[in-house]
Amino acid sequence: MDIHTNEKDITISHMVGSENQVKLIIQNWLRVLDIKLGWINDFDKIVFKYAKYFQLLKSIQGHNGTIKCVRFSPDGKSIVSSSGDNTVRIWDITTGKQIQIFKGHLSRVNVAEFSPNGQIVASGSADKTIRLWDVKLGRQIKKIEGHPDWVWSVHFSPDGKYLLSSSSDETIRLWDVNSGKEIQQLVNNSGIALSAEFSLDGQVIVSSSVNQTIDLWDVKSHKKLKQLLGHSHSVWHAKFSPDGKSIVSCSYDKTVRIWDVNSGKELRILEGHLDFVRDVKYFPDSQTIVSCSKDQTIRLWDVKTGFEVQKFGGHSDWITGVDISPDGNIIVSCSDDKIIQIWG
Repeated sequence: MDIHTNEKDITISHMVGSENQVKLIIQNWLRVLDIKLGWINDFDKIVFKYAKYFQLLKSIQGHNGTIKCVRFSPDGKSIVSSSGDNTVRIWDITTGKQIQIFKGHLSRVNVAEFSPNGQIVASGSADKTIRLWDVKLGRQIKKIEGHPDWVWSVHFSPDGKYLLSSSSDETIRLWDVNSGKEIQQLVNNSGIALSAEFSLDGQVIVSSSVNQTIDLWDVKSHKKLKQLLGHSHSVWHAKFSPDGKSIVSCSYDKTVRIWDVNSGKELRILEGHLDFVRDVKYFPDSQTIVSCSKDQTIRLWDVKTGFEVQKFGGHSDWITGVDISPDGNIIVSCSDDKIIQIWG
């Protein structure tokens, strides 16, 4: 495997000191925003807030197929990736070296993520299975079967005892991690379920589907609480903010949208991507959102104003996944170009 540190594609490759960074941020904002009189004070505050300007730190190459997902470990020291080469791999975030490779899936692996304690990785595949892997030992510890079609997402409960999955079979399923047995099946009347995840308190599930909808479910009663409508095309992901007050979603309709959890109302539409948006996530402070798209860009958005605060990219194909380190200082992205990029 080759590790490449490549900064040729960085829009701004040499910046010295915070003053230059702020100038570049201002230039970026002036290019993408129509600043209105009366908003200048807010603009000054946001420029100060985004004094960090993300640049490419390194590129990691090792997968033999397109990369579908990348996620940080809970301690932020490593990342896990899943690929069309049927493997799941763990990488050291500092060195870029491969730590583990998990083989067992019979088809492309759509998703992989760490358990809350970082000791297990769960993966979901087009081979219709979910697999659990021991991070330290580097081996499969459980194969979970039940979905009769592709598995698109897996997500651990906050306590690590349960696992959520979403599938092309139009169901969302809840599994016991220790036994691997199915606990509950939620029938998604909105069609193919592309994503499902727990709220941080583990009491609510948010799911997204190809039928343009986002649904909220009660974990205990297994009943649908509400449906969020607004997207005009398939919704790839819907994720809770760290403070639990809102949800961010991304779609084939090229938009990122913010929703109020309590009311279910759409709060803001973030527009700027030129093609469908494949992944999205809140920063740890709930004040910033990162998104990635088929347009080969990664964009940062201010939650309060809805304005784009930075746009960058270095991939040569559409970007399929993005994640943020627990401290909010590093962004990692993956692409159909078979490369993982680390930004900081």
